[in-house]
Amino acid sequence: AALREGYEHFDPRAYLRNNYLPPRADFSSEEFVVPWKLRCLAETFASGEIRGRTLIDVGSGPTIYQLLSACDHFEEIVATDYLAVNREELGRWARGEPGAFDWSPFIQHVCKIEGRGEPWQDKQRRLRARLRRILPIDVHRPDPLGSPLRPPADALLSAFCLEAVSPDRAAFVRALTHVGNLLRPGGHAVLLGALGESFYLAGPARLPLRSYAMPPALRTGVDDVDGVFFAHAQK
Repeated sequence: AALREGYEHFDPRAYLRNNYLPPRADFSSEEFVVPWKLRCLAETFASGEIRGRTLIDVGSGPTIYQLLSACDHFEEIVATDYLAVNREELGRWARGEPGAFDWSPFIQHVCKIEGRGEPWQDKQRRLRARLRRILPIDVHRPDPLGSPLRPPADALLSAFCLEAVSPDRAAFVRALTHVGNLLRPGGHAVLLGALGESFYLAGPARLPLRSYAMPPALRTGVDDVDGVFFAHAQK
């Protein structure tokens, strides 16, 4: 209840300013956090192993950068968020409305990483065309979308959501179970999130985990995050 109350005051524009404009959004070096995240995603989806009809992005917030490499491998992308203000922000970008956040530096950088010589405008158009649904979600409910998705998703992507909205480890594990129910057997899950919290995904599986330590120059006072993790698992 306390988390829900806090999120009612969430300001998408302030969040975007704090995290997706300079100094956090610095593309000049691979040592900075945004290029690191984009490269992790690009390399993971470039393998061709994660593909299918539907990808669900769990807790999209007001951001689309996490979908840029994924959009080439799915017919449909379903963005989700608990907050109506974030869903509205995503809708403005998807419709290309004036005043929507400018993601073009991120799209250009991903095109550079992928190295296919693709004009960034083509990738932007493709993502907008495939981002067909923006739905409400509550990861603390057994049916996070309100009713089961049919057929289940071929892949899940979640960036900076589950650990942020879970007050303790038990809540995180439950939330992970709930969103895992949206995924078909054999489907893939890709997680990005903040370090400085402790969690265990359960069972005997050993997951590949990449981590990034936040350097002093990027500790700007808008959070106290120690670093970022990147994990890829298969159901």
